[in-house]
Amino acid sequence: MTSYALRAASPAKTRADAVVVGVVAGDKGPRLCDAAEEVSKAYGRRLRPFLSTMGVTGKAGEAVKAPTRDEVNAPLLVFVGLGEDPTDPIAVRRAAGVAARSVSNAASVALALPSETPELVAAVVEGHRLGGYTFTAYKSSKSETTEPADVVVLTSIARRAEAVAALGRAEVLADAVALCRDWVNTPPGDCTPPLLAELVTAAHKEATKGRGAPKVSLEVFDHEQLAEMGCGGILSVGNSSVAPSRLAKLTWAPKDAVAHLALVGKGVTFDSGGLTIKPSSSMMNMKGDMAGAASVVAATLAIARLGLPVKVTAFAPMAENMVSGTSTRPGDVITMHNGTTVEIANTDAEGRMLLGDALSMAVEEGPDVVLDIATLTGHMQLALGDKVGAVMGTDDQVPAVLAAGVAAGEQHWRMPIPEEMKERITSSKVADLLQHDWVRWGGGLYASAFLREFTGGLPWAHLDIAGKEMNLGGPYGHVPSGATGFGVTTLVEFARALAEAE
Repeated sequence: MTSYALRAASPAKTRADAVVVGVVAGDKGPRLCDAAEEVSKAYGRRLRPFLSTMGVTGKAGEAVKAPTRDEVNAPLLVFVGLGEDPTDPIAVRRAAGVAARSVSNAASVALALPSETPELVAAVVEGHRLGGYTFTAYKSSKSETTEPADVVVLTSIARRAEAVAALGRAEVLADAVALCRDWVNTPPGDCTPPLLAELVTAAHKEATKGRGAPKVSLEVFDHEQLAEMGCGGILSVGNSSVAPSRLAKLTWAPKDAVAHLALVGKGVTFDSGGLTIKPSSSMMNMKGDMAGAASVVAATLAIARLGLPVKVTAFAPMAENMVSGTSTRPGDVITMHNGTTVEIANTDAEGRMLLGDALSMAVEEGPDVVLDIATLTGHMQLALGDKVGAVMGTDDQVPAVLAAGVAAGEQHWRMPIPEEMKERITSSKVADLLQHDWVRWGGGLYASAFLREFTGGLPWAHLDIAGKEMNLGGPYGHVPSGATGFGVTTLVEFARALAEAE
C-alpha cells in the first residue's frame, strides 16, 4: 500500500526516484506550474528549448518523461499536462491520475502539481491514488501491481491542519471508489447475490473494526425474508436464478446528525435479460449491472469514516437476472413491497423492479432526501455517452446532485420527466403500473417516472449511470480501463453539502 505525505520542499532538491511536475498550456508556450517553480529556476533559460525539444505542450492528458542531469536530485523528471487552468481541481485530479500511470518501477515519487489550497491537495492525492488503480486478482502474474511505496505531495501548505485533513479525506474517497471498482470488476460467477452480500459484510467489518471506528449497522435479508417482507419486485428478477436474492441495509446514525439521507442502489449481479434475452454481444459487461449497489455501500462507509453529521440509510437490493423455468414471464403481474401491482412487459427492464421495492422501503424510514443510483437504461447511455450521467427527480434535489457532481469531478446532466410519462406508466389494463412499453423513444424518462411512483412524494433524485460504470476503452485522467467507480464521490459530496446546508 502506497503511503502519502505532504512536504514543503523544493522539487529540484527532493530525493526521489521520480519527480512529477505540472505543465500549464498557454498562448506563449508551456510553463511549469507554481509548485514546480524551483525546477524552472534550476533549468533557467534552457527550460523553454528543453520543453520544445521534448515535445511538451502542457495539454491535458500529456505525460513526457525526461532523464535529468544536475538540475534536480531525481534521476527521472515527468512532465504532466494540466491544460490551461492549473487552479481547476478537476484538471489537477486528472493530471495526477496520468502521472500515476506514467511512473513505473519507482519506489518513491514526488508530485509538484498545483496544491496551494486544501482542495487542490485533495485533488492531487485522490487523482494519483485512483489513476494508479489496477485490478489483478485474476492475473497469474502480479507485475502490474508495482506501485511506489512512498508518494510525497510537494506543497507550500504542508504544515497546515486543513491540508493534512484534505489528504485524509482524499484517501477515504479513493478507498471508497477503489472498493466499488473491485466489486464491479469481479467476475459475475464470483459475485452472485449471496457472494456480493458476503463482500459487503467483509467490507463493513473492516470499516467498523478497531477503536475509534465509525458505528455502522448492517442487516442482510435473504430470499425467505424478502418474501415475508413482500418484496415481489426483487424476487420477480431473482427467482430465475439458482443464486438467491439478497438485500443489504446499512445505517450510519451519528448523534449529531442534522439530516437523514436514504441511498438506494441497483444490484443486478448479472443481467442476461431474462426471457427477454439480450443479444450475446450485450452480455459481456453485464457484471457491472450491480454498480449502483456497490456505489451506495462504498459511499455510506466513506461518509461514516469521514464522520459527516448526516444519518444515512442505504439499501442495496441484489438479484441475478437469468433464464430458467422459474423466470418471470412478460404478462405476469407482480405485487411490490408497497402493495403496488406491476404488469411485466420486458424482463430486461429488471432494475426498476429492484429499485421500486427498495425505494418504498427507504421511504418507510422517513428520510429528508432519497437518492437512487443505477445502471438503468441504455437510452441514457445513447443520449449522454459513456462519461456523463443523467439526473432526474424533484426540482429541489436535482440541482443539488449536479452541484455535488461538480465538486466531485464527475459529469452529470439533468433530464426531464415529461408529464405524458404518467399516462404511459399507468397504461396497463390489468395492473396499477406497466413496467415497460414498446414506444421507441423516451425509455430512460419512462423508467424515472416509474421509479417516482415509489418515492412517496419525498424530495428525490435518480442517477442513471448506464455506461459510466465501465470504461471499455483506454485509461484517461484518473479513470482506468474497466470499472470506474462513477457516482461514489458524487454521493459523498451530496452528503457533505447536505450537512453544511443545515
